[in-house]
Amino acid sequence: MVMMRAFALFVLGLASMTAISTATASDGVPDFSGPWGRNMFNFEPPDSGIGPIVNLRRLGANAGISVVDGDPIPLVGDYMNPILKPEAAAIVKRHGEESQNGHDIPDPSNQCGVYSPPFLFAIQLGMQLIQRKNDIVILYTQNAQVRRVRLNSSHPGGLKPTPMGDSIGHYEGETLIVDTVGIKLEPYTVVDRFGTPQSEAMHVVERYRLIDAKQAQAALDRHAGVVGITGPIAPDPRYEKALRVELTVEDPNVFTAPWNANVTYRRVIRGYNEGACAENNVDMFHSGDLKHMPVANSPDF
Repeated sequence: MVMMRAFALFVLGLASMTAISTATASDGVPDFSGPWGRNMFNFEPPDSGIGPIVNLRRLGANAGISVVDGDPIPLVGDYMNPILKPEAAAIVKRHGEESQNGHDIPDPSNQCGVYSPPFLFAIQLGMQLIQRKNDIVILYTQNAQVRRVRLNSSHPGGLKPTPMGDSIGHYEGETLIVDTVGIKLEPYTVVDRFGTPQSEAMHVVERYRLIDAKQAQAALDRHAGVVGITGPIAPDPRYEKALRVELTVEDPNVFTAPWNANVTYRRVIRGYNEGACAENNVDMFHSGDLKHMPVANSPDF
């Protein structure tokens, strides 16, 4: 185990150096390299326009408890939000009732599945971008998820859906724009932690840009409902920039209109932890509700 952890840290160290060298080599390409993290789940509201589903049972200052937006159970999504089509609203309502009765809402996190966009932005707390000439590799901390974005490309015709979808990207000035379609529906593919469904018509656009660290902290504080970023991820006070991801989510089979959300990350000090999900099926928090164990009948290589 010690050797595996050391090797993982070595690989991540190489990835970090690769990100720095490739990101700064090309003029005009913003440098998003380095470890980024946040200490709270769920989407942040957009600066303007239609936003994501929120928790009707959010706790906070009124309850005298310092908790972040929608993190504790129960998770009761706002099924009355007009952006939900009737069928989707009924599903969100049912999931909220199950959560209030003490059951997990099945999602890729607690069922050991692939975190596809947009769900991955509601659940992943840490990531690192490796910027290369022709693509970008994104490493996520939870359950060793990896994502690849082709640069200056296009979605192929007759695209076969895959769990992560087909992601293409390009730079516009100081912004990285990633476009994802073709997300395969697996047993527990959902939009958010409230169990909002999605279809294979899901289309997600991500806009990555650097913002001032103080501006980022203010956004995180608003999202958390408490002062200061708390939890296991420690922000690096020496770094004056933070990372903002602005999402546009569209699925005409589920939503009545596209909606937007923000996800804010600080540059962090803490490294990556080795984690496992499928091998950890005796998890005391989720073992009773673990319904789908990923299996492979043939190797992927």
